[in-house]
Amino acid sequence: MKLTYIYHSGYVIEGKSGTIIIDYFKDSEDKYIQNSLVSFPGKLYVLSSHWHPDHFNKDILKWKKNRPDTEYIFSKDILKKKLVSPEDASFLVKGEIWQDENIQIKAFGSTDIGISFLIETEGKKIFHAGDLNNWHWDEESTPEEILSAERHFLRELKTLADETNHLDLAMFPVDCRLGKNYMRGAEQFVDKIRTDLFAPMHFGETYKEANAFKGYAEKTGCKFAAWTKTGENLLF
Repeated sequence: MKLTYIYHSGYVIEGKSGTIIIDYFKDSEDKYIQNSLVSFPGKLYVLSSHWHPDHFNKDILKWKKNRPDTEYIFSKDILKKKLVSPEDASFLVKGEIWQDENIQIKAFGSTDIGISFLIETEGKKIFHAGDLNNWHWDEESTPEEILSAERHFLRELKTLADETNHLDLAMFPVDCRLGKNYMRGAEQFVDKIRTDLFAPMHFGETYKEANAFKGYAEKTGCKFAAWTKTGENLLF
């Protein structure tokens, strides 16, 4: 399968039976989605983990005009915010599953808004965290707030680990805006769940800071996707 980094938390995963686009809000510099939309292999699945504008762009609904085979699977908060209509998509809350003959998508929790996705397709297990992270904000939060955030994250992480102890691919936030311990959530994630390929997200254009996690990831046995620009891809 092929993984392409689009921007921020946006990714494309291309397989034989289908193509998955997750948390699109703007295209890569080389307009990868715009240029490839009609030729993406198999059925098209478009997922959005929550309504935040850096994870959801209503323009994705226009893609169905050129790709009538598109399935939209959104977090239910997007519907509750009235950003879409009930007929536009299938909507999930934590614990629910959407599936067809090619793919199974199970909604897991978030430590902010919406859901995260565990995807099973073509014999692979793939996780996209959405806004699931240890959002501890060391320089701004009180010790009590930091402890509460950590406990919340570890509960959600345990729920996922109880479902699977191995992932072929994990897309997870490495966001330096958190401050000095910005990699803590990612460290806890790869320590808890064996991950073959780790792809950072939610970092905007701070490539150096996101890629600083490479060393820790590789110590746990992960291959690390060290992106240097949008539109880059690799096979996994």
